[in-house]
Amino acid sequence: MSTEHASSQPRNWQWWFSAGRFWFAHVVCLAAIWTGFDVWDVVICLALYTVRMFGVTAGYHRYFSHRTYKMGRVPQFLMAFLAQTSAQKGVLWWASHHRHHHKFSDTPEDVHSVRHGGFWWAHVGWIFDDRWDKTELSRVKDLAKFPELMWLDRFDLLPAFVFAGACFAFGGWTGLIVWGLWSTVLLWHGTFTINSLSHVFGNRRYETTDDSKNNLWLALITLGEGWHNNHHHFQASVNQGFYWWEIDVTYYALLGLSKIGVVSDMKRPPLHVVENRPHPLVAFRKAVATIKAETATAMDELAASGRARALSAQVLFEDGVARARHEAHEMFEDGVSRARQHRDGLVQRLDEVGAAVEGAALAFELRLTEIETLAEQNIAELERSAIEADREAMKMADEIAASGRRTLSEIREKGESVRAALHATAQASLSSASQTSSPAS
Repeated sequence: MSTEHASSQPRNWQWWFSAGRFWFAHVVCLAAIWTGFDVWDVVICLALYTVRMFGVTAGYHRYFSHRTYKMGRVPQFLMAFLAQTSAQKGVLWWASHHRHHHKFSDTPEDVHSVRHGGFWWAHVGWIFDDRWDKTELSRVKDLAKFPELMWLDRFDLLPAFVFAGACFAFGGWTGLIVWGLWSTVLLWHGTFTINSLSHVFGNRRYETTDDSKNNLWLALITLGEGWHNNHHHFQASVNQGFYWWEIDVTYYALLGLSKIGVVSDMKRPPLHVVENRPHPLVAFRKAVATIKAETATAMDELAASGRARALSAQVLFEDGVARARHEAHEMFEDGVSRARQHRDGLVQRLDEVGAAVEGAALAFELRLTEIETLAEQNIAELERSAIEADREAMKMADEIAASGRRTLSEIREKGESVRAALHATAQASLSSASQTSSPAS
């Protein structure tokens, strides 16, 4: 949505009519001069201001716009009704525009930015522009599902009229003017200071993308909404005073309601949010990213150093290879020269050995011839000796055979003699034995 601010937006009749109604309510407040009022009327006015400011801060803002806690449908309806007694339109309208404000805070798209539209535009001027009359339901789908809230948003002034009627019923014209109208006008400007003054005056604890500031005085008149820089730093928090000294009456009241079970699940800012530190997981991821970056840098440095060393090593290697090739070539040439000299020496020695071998072979052949001649002579002599030996052997054999025959004849003769002697002895023994046996019988 494109936003034109007060400096450039022409004022049409709807704008002047809305502004007229708004300022007419201020003029009517002067009727208290004729109705009269006392201190107690002012006290009641301030009490109703406080109760309904709670409806604005706890209802419009912290519940319907930011959903910082939970409640049942009946308390939800009552909270919406209480908020709308302030005559600041329906809860869906209020929440949809407030969510838009946070999405585009202090940018040209922001509907009430002091930076782009000026102080009075941010304070009241924007609400008179009919461009913002429509409720953007697409921004509040979570609320639009409740028919009772849709009904209240449609009849947004009904709670304000009911409130006005109650004031008149209990306080007459004084009640209507002082209790009702005074408290309503004060409530308007108290609420609007957060759109205007809290983006101009105060201090900034957190560096948000907008101009939001913390302001104690605004926190007092709005029951804790003055801690606006805290709120823009962490919108999901039910408490806008982050430290004990930051007075937040709305939070104290909600805390009391939580004790009796009216509200629940109140969301508080984590410690790292309050102390403006990164989320532990984000810090861990950042540390991991830092380590990765440092590791990558170290790896790049190591790679560069490695490349430099590799280049140096390559230069040294190439120099060494060149030297080795030169030395190897010199050694090869020297070896070839020595090999050639050795070869020539070997060839000479081989020639000498060949000559010696040839001489030895000739001498061997001569000696072999001599040996063959001697062998032939020896063989002939051996053959003669063998013949003679054969003859001698035959002669000796004949002699031995004749001697054997004689010996055998002698042995046979002696054997016959022994046999005859034995036979005679045996006969004599038999004869003697037969003689001895006869007398005994």
